Amino acid sequence: MTTLTQTGVRHACTVLSTPALIRLVTEIDDNGPIPPRGLTGTLANLPVPQLRQAVEQARALGLIHHRPGAGLCLTASGSDLADVYDAMARWARHHCVPAPVCNFTSRVRHTLSLLTVPLAVASQGVTEGSGSAPLAGAEADEDLATPRGLLHQWLHANPQLVQGVEDELAA
Repeated sequence: MTTLTQTGVRHACTVLSTPALIRLVTEIDDNGPIPPRGLTGTLANLPVPQLRQAVEQARALGLIHHRPGAGLCLTASGSDLADVYDAMARWARHHCVPAPVCNFTSRVRHTLSLLTVPLAVASQGVTEGSGSAPLAGAEADEDLATPRGLLHQWLHANPQLVQGVEDELAA
């Protein structure tokens, strides 16, 4: 079992918060495989270089594969990550962060960003519902426990994302 360091988690959150990767994984999760040559039409508002990079990154991480006749499909790991993204977006929506009205990608990215900083700093960006004061200390830690736990569980099951960073720290 991989031991996760703060540096490894921070690296993972940076990689997983790429907007094109979030969009690619959730699009396939929500709507099924993306047909061959259908990527730019499906995610038309993303520049082609970003789409290519997201596809390469998702393949390298084992999140997607190409199934002949169907197109780009999620692997079990990709499907599990989509579930983590969904939980993070629900958590952010519940807390009205980063804003009361924002898109799915912004919610996921904000939640991931909160998981990369120490709790004292993260708690400043967490609210208990709309218009409430920020949570602090143990309350913030408890509140972020669900998204943090889901992320750590996914990272333990998919150590390829943090393994290189962890190996560099050990050297």
